[in-house]
Amino acid sequence: MIDLERRSIVYLPGVGPKKAELLEKEIGVRSYADLLSFYPYKYIDRSRFYKISEIEGNMPYIQLKGRFQYFETVGEGRSKRLIGKFTDGTGVIDLVWFKGGNYILEKYKPGADFIVFGKPVAFGRVYNIPHPDIDPMSSIEQVASGLTPYYSTTEKMKKAFLNSRAIQNLVYTILNSLTDELADSLPEYLLKRVGMVSFKEAMYQIHFPDSTEKLRNAQTRLKFEELFYIQLNMLQTAGQRKLRIKGLVFSHVGSYFNTFYSDYLPFELTGAQKRVVREIRTDMGSGRQMNRLLQGDVGSGKTLVALLSMLLALDNGYQACMMAPTEILATQHFATVAGFLKDMDVKVALLTGSTRKKERERLLAQIAEGEIQILIGTHALIEDTVVFSSLGLAIIDEQHRFGVEQRSRLWKKNKQIPHVLVMTATPIPRTLAMTLYGDLDVSVIDELPPGRKPIKTVHRYDTNKKQLYDFLRKEIELGRQVYVVFPLIEGSEKLDYKDLEEGYEVFKDVFPEFTVSMVHGRMKAADKEAEMKRFISGEAHILLATTVIEVGVNVPNASVMVIESAERFGLSQLHQLRGRVGRGAEQSYCVLVSSYKLSNDTRKRLEIMVNSNDGFEIAEADLRLRGHGDLEGTRQSGEGIDLKIADLAADGQLLQYARDMAQMILAEDPDLTEERNLVLNQKLKKLFSNKINWGMIS
Repeated sequence: MIDLERRSIVYLPGVGPKKAELLEKEIGVRSYADLLSFYPYKYIDRSRFYKISEIEGNMPYIQLKGRFQYFETVGEGRSKRLIGKFTDGTGVIDLVWFKGGNYILEKYKPGADFIVFGKPVAFGRVYNIPHPDIDPMSSIEQVASGLTPYYSTTEKMKKAFLNSRAIQNLVYTILNSLTDELADSLPEYLLKRVGMVSFKEAMYQIHFPDSTEKLRNAQTRLKFEELFYIQLNMLQTAGQRKLRIKGLVFSHVGSYFNTFYSDYLPFELTGAQKRVVREIRTDMGSGRQMNRLLQGDVGSGKTLVALLSMLLALDNGYQACMMAPTEILATQHFATVAGFLKDMDVKVALLTGSTRKKERERLLAQIAEGEIQILIGTHALIEDTVVFSSLGLAIIDEQHRFGVEQRSRLWKKNKQIPHVLVMTATPIPRTLAMTLYGDLDVSVIDELPPGRKPIKTVHRYDTNKKQLYDFLRKEIELGRQVYVVFPLIEGSEKLDYKDLEEGYEVFKDVFPEFTVSMVHGRMKAADKEAEMKRFISGEAHILLATTVIEVGVNVPNASVMVIESAERFGLSQLHQLRGRVGRGAEQSYCVLVSSYKLSNDTRKRLEIMVNSNDGFEIAEADLRLRGHGDLEGTRQSGEGIDLKIADLAADGQLLQYARDMAQMILAEDPDLTEERNLVLNQKLKKLFSNKINWGMIS
């Protein structure tokens, strides 16, 4: 039996080394298996043939049967084109090519019968079809028997004659050359239980469907399998970790936690915070190693929950650490935690790349001795020189900003793996969380602390800047500060930089009485840090930036967020930016500035922002509007999900079903060693063995 994953595309008739290299480079297709799982993006019904005499305005794609009368070349230079006069006996239509003329003349000879497919274009009362698909009548069964697949291709592929039709032919060749090689990747008992078609049937019907119903059945089967294996891998890994990795037992709540809770808690915890603290306490006292994801919208009070968790570690004789992605954020966490604990006898320290050598040496000695009980810092925490006396809890903030390898080095700071709490202010939709973090226990803080006023969000067009400037001036005169963010689109940094530079000059002209600061990606880290500090200290009144203002940066005095060209941001990004304000007791505002010409999707996006402050609602809407691909910034580096057919926005129910099935199978056979589950075991190894099993660590 051929191993389709190992059979190189080079050996497929019609490919060869050059095209194989192009297929790998452009669409990541290296093997027979890759090509079979390169699914069509749409299907067009080609069961009907039209007559040329029936063609009229505004027709979609049409299909004709007939033959060429003759070819002629018309025009000069750029307007030069090849025209083929095509007839079916009821009339004549021009088929037009602007390039590749020699290839056409060689391949399609007058007198032979062909099938033509394309979109007719009207010039006055005359119609032509530019660059149509053409097939010999002998392939009518393959191309014109019903739903025809269409495959995504690139310009480079088209130039090498690897268009959608060529991909279709290659897939057809593979499927027709295989007999028994399409072995099923799900056991028979599971297929019966879920009532789905075989893998072989699904493969034929996804590429060459006999009917809409059979296509739907094939799609459901392949989506289910894709989601099922992700869940099976995740749940099995989590189960094995719970069995193999014993957790430190934090058996009691002592004086550190109780004293802080009863005497120094700055405000009453929300119900959501209390619930999350209980979940964390249960985890850390259970004897299992805690691996929990804490989601909470911006300003929901995650830092306070993190501090209470760290005090539990101290009560049980262990140290705790918190790692943040940037110095500004680490410094801010340190200031917050040290401020909360100022009247208590707890030794808190800050370690970042900027910590001076002498101070660093002193800190390292105190960490190793156990004198420092809580250490807060950046990735400096994972350097080999940092040795803890007894690390019991590791907290990671905005964890998707760290690679899993970086994080794994933190777990190794203790002989026994510490408890792990990862926190994010990026709201993750339920289906995405289940797929990205399905092996973690998830806690959600879904209430804002009392006294926080919801941010007022408005949408304004960039034709009315005077009104905006008047509003900003009033706010600054009241003692507030303003963020102004410009978009940064990959590949056009120069353009965006120019936007920012121009904006900076405009703001300096409009607000000569105020201090305007600017931060952008081209600045040296130290200069960027200095400009941010000017704003945080209140010295600067207005901060302009291209780069996203650091997640978690806390400037309570900043009450206005202006987002220029808001149409160029995604929903989750807009929500993250909005969360930079609303940190103080004053009313805060977010002003979305856009051009007047907006697509329907963009208008919808901006309306959602104006009408909702709920991060999870916004994340769900973002997933629906843009698909999971755009949300992958939320995922853990190195743990990519590669969905070829499933869509997390549309397939939530199927995902839950796949997870339920995976849980049921693992409950009966955790290691998948039973005869009937060997196919699952083998497929899991194939899919995930080449990836480091970070799940056992994080």
